[in-house]
Amino acid sequence: MRFAFLTLAVAAFTATAVQAEPATYAIDPTHTFATFEIGHFGASVNRGRFERKEGSVQFDKAARVGKVELTFHINSITTGTAPFDKHLQSAEIFDAAKFPTAHFVGDKFSYEGDKLAAVSGNLTIKGKTQPVTFKANQFTCYDSPMVKREVCGGDFETTIDRTAFGVDYGVQYGFPKNVRIVAQIEAIKQ
Repeated sequence: MRFAFLTLAVAAFTATAVQAEPATYAIDPTHTFATFEIGHFGASVNRGRFERKEGSVQFDKAARVGKVELTFHINSITTGTAPFDKHLQSAEIFDAAKFPTAHFVGDKFSYEGDKLAAVSGNLTIKGKTQPVTFKANQFTCYDSPMVKREVCGGDFETTIDRTAFGVDYGVQYGFPKNVRIVAQIEAIKQ
């Protein structure tokens, strides 16, 4: 009887001492995009996206913790209009020559019940870093029949004050300070 109790005690201790390891996921660049939207004199909305990106996700589903790292290359901005792309990349706006990337590191995962609700962290643009929270509009993990591995992903959005990052162009003309960012992210378990 004493042996059985000792065995159960050791098993219980071992079970609580063993923690789930976070899984590593690599960003799938064919299913990951960041787009931005800014008003244009109240008449329309200018939109663009970053074509080159990379990153990784550390995610422990059981513990509900993780870390997201995403890098977007400024010289890959595309709006569908080449002269506008060049202006966005110029020193007047993003200054791609001096600041070639935008970078997000999110390490606070918030949940509503069992659903991921938001990822908070720091966004760096033009060498300036500010706290940002991306709201999860949807998020799930699934076994991909195409890549034969688990894939986690979702659609996230936030609105930033671009002037906090030194992106001030056009404020004097009446362009809004607020920019909406929508990030579609999928990552493949490694």
